[in-house]
Amino acid sequence: MSNIMENNMSKKIIIVDDSKTVLATAEMALEGLVNDGTIVLKTYVNPAELHDALIGGTEDYDLLISDINMPQLNGLDLAAELKQIANFKSKPILILTTESSAEMKTKGKEIGVTGWLVKPFSDEKLVKAIKMVLGI
Repeated sequence: MSNIMENNMSKKIIIVDDSKTVLATAEMALEGLVNDGTIVLKTYVNPAELHDALIGGTEDYDLLISDINMPQLNGLDLAAELKQIANFKSKPILILTTESSAEMKTKGKEIGVTGWLVKPFSDEKLVKAIKMVLGI
């Protein structure tokens, strides 16, 4: 019985990035939080696939972490669309990208993204950002 309650308290994080290396690095960085039941982690290589699952109602998240430059769908465009949907409007989105220009960050803020992590990222920085955003 306690497992069910613990799972309900887990926060679901989705990371979308077209780089399998980045996803693997993030998975390793978050392994401790996954193992202790703090978070449930799901990754997507294809943002269009994630978009369809979210819009279709088969996927949900407590925190979305998205790259920007991906071939199928730009991460900021994905974030902008999600922020227009009632179910996702108030949910946090972190951008994880090589883009660090003030212009891009401003665009992200205007869309309503919660924060910005620049690649390459340290495990500690990723974990710290997630804990801060989710209050865990």
